[in-house]
Amino acid sequence: MDARIAKLEATIRARRDGDAAHSYVASLFAKGRKKIAEKVGEEATETIIAALCETPEKLTSEAADLLFHLAILLIESDLSLDDVLNELERREGISGIAEKASRDVTNKE
Repeated sequence: MDARIAKLEATIRARRDGDAAHSYVASLFAKGRKKIAEKVGEEATETIIAALCETPEKLTSEAADLLFHLAILLIESDLSLDDVLNELERREGISGIAEKASRDVTNKE
């Protein structure tokens, strides 16, 4: 895993159980998965808007917010960005169309 991602996750984990009055990360964990998921959705929307209407710098900033909040959601779910990277690695060499079709079949059962 990229050292920067590992550092981000370590920081989030270290702040998870901190004082919610003094730590944004701790305050999100205290509010629970629903609130964290809502923040991911909000940041995804802001990323889309930046991609369509803003500068590359604004898109970079919003994408960073999205990745940060996604990392929090994954950690809250006992997962990590490394799990996501492993899934992407597993999919490497598989057609996106074929991979999606295999998920659609799996999800219908």
